[in-house]
Amino acid sequence: MPITFRECTFRYRGGDDVIQNLDLAFTSGATVLLGPNGAGKSTLLSLGASALRPQSGGVTFNGLSPWNRKQSAAYRAAVAWLPQKPSFLSGMTCRQHVTYAGWLKGMTQRDASSASGEALERVGLAKQADRKVSELSGGQQQRVAIAQALVHRAKVLLLDEPTVGLDPKQRRSFLQLIASLRDETHVIVSTHDIADISESFSDVVVLHGGKVLFNGPVPSFLAHSGTRIHSERAAEDAYTAVLEGGSR
Repeated sequence: MPITFRECTFRYRGGDDVIQNLDLAFTSGATVLLGPNGAGKSTLLSLGASALRPQSGGVTFNGLSPWNRKQSAAYRAAVAWLPQKPSFLSGMTCRQHVTYAGWLKGMTQRDASSASGEALERVGLAKQADRKVSELSGGQQQRVAIAQALVHRAKVLLLDEPTVGLDPKQRRSFLQLIASLRDETHVIVSTHDIADISESFSDVVVLHGGKVLFNGPVPSFLAHSGTRIHSERAAEDAYTAVLEGGSR
């Protein structure tokens, strides 16, 4: 079973509902989460990561709930989250950061150290393992953050605006990484950048006003662009059409 939201409602203190009675089951593979500013994308991922708790409804993965005392540890081991601005400790190498992340997730020091090499290999940073993170480019630092999330073999990876601040080359490399991970790890990425989604993602969810306007495979989403389905602007046209038409 994928990560699933059932009748989920969330509001920040003193505010209106950000997520409104939402029912949503993400599919396996790589899903891109689209929506304008204030649509609820970051809130939705925070709920999925159990960093926030809904006022009503719930979130599960494979039947596990993060708010069930007996299931919370297993849920949090399966679901990894990268917020918009991951932070790193000064002076530490890539290997040390990833090993430390594994230890924080409950791994022994020995297991975390061993798994850190595998995680860095998966994100293409094996040769940079002993370099300080501060010496890396922005794109490489994002890869370190993903390795931290993967070190304990998470089943779901939640990424909040991971391409912000990356140049076109770094962004392309990052999207290629997402495509390489999607067969083994369920990846959900929120973004404002909708170009090239067909190359990296299998599914699209469009969120607006805390509600789902579209949830389906990339080809079905691009079909909303009409005659421009094979053009470079197909995704942009489809996104605009979904927002204006409110299609599911």
